[in-house]
Amino acid sequence: MQTLVQAGIDAMHLAYAPYSGFSVGAALLLENGIIVKGNNQENAAYPSGLCAERVAFFSAGASYPNQRILAVVITASSALYTQGEPVSPCGSCRQSMLEYELKQRAPIPLYMISPSGEIIMAPSIQSLLPLFFDSRGKL
Repeated sequence: MQTLVQAGIDAMHLAYAPYSGFSVGAALLLENGIIVKGNNQENAAYPSGLCAERVAFFSAGASYPNQRILAVVITASSALYTQGEPVSPCGSCRQSMLEYELKQRAPIPLYMISPSGEIIMAPSIQSLLPLFFDSRGKL
């Protein structure tokens, strides 16, 4: 777990966040032991950027389409204000991550970690988005 947490922190430090000053890192542990990292990528033509979680999940889906995701770590920090609590994913990221959880038919635990080391764990992505939208259009 410590390796996954460190990967999330490393990814966060490489984020491209010149507009918000808010850096986010995500790290996914795949069943083959590979860790896939992502970070937020901002763009002057907002909303053309992408959140760290979607960067990591889409990268894993493109590079390792048949590997289950065993766990996710999200870290964040800001140079503009003091952040005391862990940051949770936005709604778009929750829906995007849930697609992978539904595809693999197994929960993906999510660990949200603050700069001070506080951890909030969600047992699955679905637990963060109970009234989700799926491919059948059902809630």
